[in-house]
Amino acid sequence: MSSRVFSDTGSPVSVRDLGTLIGVVLIFAAFAFVAPSFLNAQNLINILQQSAINACVAVGMTIVIISGGIDLSVGPVAALSAVVAATLMVKGLPPSVGFVAGVLVGTVCGSINGVIVAYCGLQPFIVTLGTLSIYRALALIFTDGNPVLGIPDAFRNALSATFFGLPMSVVIVAIVAILAWVMLRKMPLGEYIFAVGGNEEAARVAGVPVERTKIFAYSISGGLASLGALIVVGRLGAAEPVLGNLWELDAIAAAAIGGASLLGGKGGVIGTLLGAIILGGMRNGLTLMNVQAFYQLLATGVVILLAMMVDRLTRGRR
Repeated sequence: MSSRVFSDTGSPVSVRDLGTLIGVVLIFAAFAFVAPSFLNAQNLINILQQSAINACVAVGMTIVIISGGIDLSVGPVAALSAVVAATLMVKGLPPSVGFVAGVLVGTVCGSINGVIVAYCGLQPFIVTLGTLSIYRALALIFTDGNPVLGIPDAFRNALSATFFGLPMSVVIVAIVAILAWVMLRKMPLGEYIFAVGGNEEAARVAGVPVERTKIFAYSISGGLASLGALIVVGRLGAAEPVLGNLWELDAIAAAAIGGASLLGGKGGVIGTLLGAIILGGMRNGLTLMNVQAFYQLLATGVVILLAMMVDRLTRGRR
């Protein structure tokens, strides 16, 4: 392709990203006013750590959303990947083998979603709603509904370590985000993803490999869901077949708050990371204020709706 099919990727940081960053600052300032310990350095690190899993999954979700799809199966994919990886490690295989196997399981599950979406003509919502049940059932069948315990200390220590004071989970997600940003903004594959989500038929006429692009997007989503799950396994020392419950909603929320359009063709990694930090910061701040969990859920819903309204208004002015 000799010219870009999309116009949303010219600068490293978009106007919408700046708006989301302002939202982060305002929300953090509000919590700091009512809970002075909110801006404590250790608490800020806690927020990053609490946001890391959602951010990891949400980056993959953002890639799928930009391509014009949706992935409701990320939670069950995470659970299946976690129990397979944990079982291999408990049976004596090296942690590195279990880690790679877990990521491969997630990637394969994602690619299955992509193949069905790309070649069977079914809506992504329906496809991933179906595989959500299938992958969750496989995780439960594989473990007989029981958690996998006895994760090797070497694996736990590696994922519980710190790097220059930052938790390893935050470092891993930062690397993932950088790679995803480079792929979306600097590589032809990223251009294909935006093109397919913006106008699939125009992209096909322009020579974009539409089916392969969709499969790649869902594969990345599955792989990053499994990576998030393995981070949780390393932190907790166990793999639950019910791991990842409602992860898809948090990931979609982070992407939406960060400016990804559920109609496809629009979104970015930076906005998604900021969206995940907003969600993590809100939950942390409300917890410090002793606000009950169901009010936290209410606040999350309000923020998502406000973000969508802002997106609609800004799109209307372009």
